[in-house]
Amino acid sequence: MTVTFVLAVICESSASAQERGQTPGDLYARSAVLMDGSSGRILFGKNEEEVLPMASTTKIMTCILTLENADLEEQVEISANAAAQPEVRLGMREGERYRLKDLLYSLMLESHNDSAVAIAEHVGGSVAKFAEMMNEKAASMGCGSTHYVTPNGLDDSDAGGAHATTAAELAKVMSYCVTQSPQREMFLEITQTRSYSFADQSGTRNFSCNNHNAFLDMMEGAISGKTGFTSAAGYCYVGAAENKGRIFVVALLACGWPYNKTYKWSDTLALMKYGIEHFENRTIRYEEIERAMPVENGAAASGDPWDTAETVVRTDFSAALKQNYLLAKDERIIQKAVLQKQLQAPLYKGEIVGRVSYYLGDTLLEEYPIVVETEIKERKLAHWIGWIFERCFLL
Repeated sequence: MTVTFVLAVICESSASAQERGQTPGDLYARSAVLMDGSSGRILFGKNEEEVLPMASTTKIMTCILTLENADLEEQVEISANAAAQPEVRLGMREGERYRLKDLLYSLMLESHNDSAVAIAEHVGGSVAKFAEMMNEKAASMGCGSTHYVTPNGLDDSDAGGAHATTAAELAKVMSYCVTQSPQREMFLEITQTRSYSFADQSGTRNFSCNNHNAFLDMMEGAISGKTGFTSAAGYCYVGAAENKGRIFVVALLACGWPYNKTYKWSDTLALMKYGIEHFENRTIRYEEIERAMPVENGAAASGDPWDTAETVVRTDFSAALKQNYLLAKDERIIQKAVLQKQLQAPLYKGEIVGRVSYYLGDTLLEEYPIVVETEIKERKLAHWIGWIFERCFLL
């Protein structure tokens, strides 16, 4: 049998800012998300679970997979398939060789479709196998609605479905790229570069790339982003910004079509401003539980079988995340504990007898065990015999 009790309340209201009617205003995007890049919590959503084409925002996954799975100094030989990709493209020719690192800059700054395919064929062996790697990575992030078919984001489909994602999952991928990936520093270095020049491996052809992520110069603290457009997807965008230790990620899908090219910047700035003004970093206060508890059928330390055995239990915070959470000013985190009402011998040091959990609304943020500090042996017949012998023959 267990007993549940509230131990502490931190902050002030479990309702989200959006539920309380605080919003960034009307947005152009059909689907949009503002995410806490550190925790993955959605701070604002508009049709955030709707599955839609993602266009070239796909390339953030292409980039991070390459960074994590290949040597950037490797040479990439260009296939006929890569050379035949449609605009926007670098203009590589079949048989040419390029340094993999240079192609990543081409991919992320100019969004070149031929570079994406050349990278995919080199890293995965083929576009199809690289798409499998992309889908496996997405699944490992919990992106169950995302399906990749192409490394460049051009509209396509296969037996698994159409090339598509949700705003929530696109934001989750970007959050991984800028906060969690072991290659996040290189990802940020590439996506923050304003211009980059390189040559093919023969040195006969020279190229210059310019970063088309205008958001980098629109807002102080902008750290990364990727644009996208196809006729089916419309304008798409995913970007990240840092402000006073807070990481905000915005994802937009179907944010206008031709003649609406600036809508994505308007929505991005509105969402970022909303986040900066309404959310602040909080850390959980770990309120320790420590209490003595009776143990049924336990051998008391006194040796008297009539005495009640007691042990001490306490929370084990050795694996505490000590993570920041972006909360609205009147939000609260509630600490709850579930503890066995009756402890039964034998008990061993470190044995788990309960848990303490931290909730924001109905969302579980963190959970830690309540463990036994003092070992208690089971009271057996030998204890009674020993006690009787001592009282009758030794006293």
